[in-house]
Amino acid sequence: MPNRLHIILSICFFSLVSVSLAQQIPGSTADQTRLVVVVNVEQMRADYITRYWNQFQQGGFRRLMQDGAVCTNAAMNLHIQKTATGVPTLFTGVYPDRHGIVNESWYDRLRRKEVNALQDDYYITVGSDSKEGQVSAAKLLSPTIGDVLKLNTRNVAKVFSVAMNANSAVFSAGHAADGAYWMDELTGNMISSSYFIDQFPDWVRQFNDKQFADFYIDGDWEPLLPLTSYYESLEDDYVLEPGYYGKWNTLPYNLNRLKKEAGSYKILKTTPYGNQMVKDFALALIEAERLGMDQTPDLLAINFSSMDYEQGSFSPNSMEMQDLYLRLDRNIEHLLHFLDQQVGRDRYLLVLTSACSSSYPVNYLKEEFNMPVGFVTPESMVALLKSFLNITYGQGDWVEFTSDQQIYLNRDLIEKKDLQLSDVQAKSASFINQFEGVKLALPAVDFEQGDYVKSQLAAIASSFNFKRSGDVLFVLEEGWQPEYKFKRTIYNDNSRIPMIWMGKGIRRGTTLKSVDAIDLAPTLLHMLGYGTPAHCSGRILEEILDR
Repeated sequence: MPNRLHIILSICFFSLVSVSLAQQIPGSTADQTRLVVVVNVEQMRADYITRYWNQFQQGGFRRLMQDGAVCTNAAMNLHIQKTATGVPTLFTGVYPDRHGIVNESWYDRLRRKEVNALQDDYYITVGSDSKEGQVSAAKLLSPTIGDVLKLNTRNVAKVFSVAMNANSAVFSAGHAADGAYWMDELTGNMISSSYFIDQFPDWVRQFNDKQFADFYIDGDWEPLLPLTSYYESLEDDYVLEPGYYGKWNTLPYNLNRLKKEAGSYKILKTTPYGNQMVKDFALALIEAERLGMDQTPDLLAINFSSMDYEQGSFSPNSMEMQDLYLRLDRNIEHLLHFLDQQVGRDRYLLVLTSACSSSYPVNYLKEEFNMPVGFVTPESMVALLKSFLNITYGQGDWVEFTSDQQIYLNRDLIEKKDLQLSDVQAKSASFINQFEGVKLALPAVDFEQGDYVKSQLAAIASSFNFKRSGDVLFVLEEGWQPEYKFKRTIYNDNSRIPMIWMGKGIRRGTTLKSVDAIDLAPTLLHMLGYGTPAHCSGRILEEILDR
């Protein structure tokens, strides 16, 4: 497999090399866990399970809750909360200050250009003629769970991931995985990158030949149950729910019409059928690659999409969201039953969690509950900041780049004007602090020199990367959201995530202890017998272990 040697060698500089090979699990252990499955339900709120409990099947979410260890106080404490930042955090056991993925893209000061967290033109798409496979995990600075398994089993462990989106697939797979697969928006097929594989497996080709995407697109998204059964949700034609493209907000949906509007298959990511495809592909992968069939533990990351970019169009209280989770419940039930039969009920360990939660829309909070919330317009904020800096320091292009809650100043101009970078950062942050809806803005110098890890600013501090983060970082007041003029808003301020563990070595029950997303990686590796890698920041969740 191409790149395998250089990928594995390239990550040897990571701190995980301190994990001794002597810590490997003895191959003769008869009751060894054969397969670890991490199920990441993107943008899943922790309260969805209890909200829809009465309509779930017995073998899906209910089984996980009844047979597993439920962490009711789990959180992902990120500054910029997206799947692109959350997935690498889950699978490395460290926050962006160390793994480096501070956002979907950031400003590279040396190259003076915006760089994408995934984009890598050195590699090509495998399985399609599109450019969607020109990606890699090269910019991920820390090893993942899969990388640790690969290094400590001398490349014997098998590591795979599957998702609708490339960022979830790539960052959950890591650097040394045997394969990462996601849906090509152009063709609707499952594809990969030459970073992971060079020849497309026959079983994947056969899966694509069944044209599942076309099958779903040619149908309608019909409600699973009678609409009168969705009593946990708002009415289907709720006035504050924009719906697809601001035109359609009531079930059923004609998916072919939505595909034409979108111009691609990406609309599937917002429907239950995207999850269905991911589940079916995962089952085919387990069988074809024979995961969990030997003494060496394998890893499979399954990333389900949850409305994807349509979170703002359909609130957490929408019928669409409820229908999606009722159907996902059945997908999980099928997955668990398949694992029972294929791997063995006592031979796999499964963790269900989310790399990013979702928030209620501003208009819903404001109109229905009179909450003191609103919108912040970043473009206007930055335009006024530029004017302020021109008045303060003279005419110049003072702001080079903005990205979500980060502002990158023109450091060359600051140096040319013989100004102190820290002073310009501080004045800029002070100016941003004056805007309604901004909770706090701070200059980067504060995070470079100070220790905020244990303060209320921990989320920013743990997300601040010296080389990749902006010069001014700010957070919004609770419930406030940015509103852009020329792009879709992707924003979340809800740090609470679900986390349920089920399998051998897990103590059934509920824990109220505080759990951090970065605790997942060290706990999994400890349970497999590898101890805690030196690079991991999280703790081992002893309270869930059946000792």
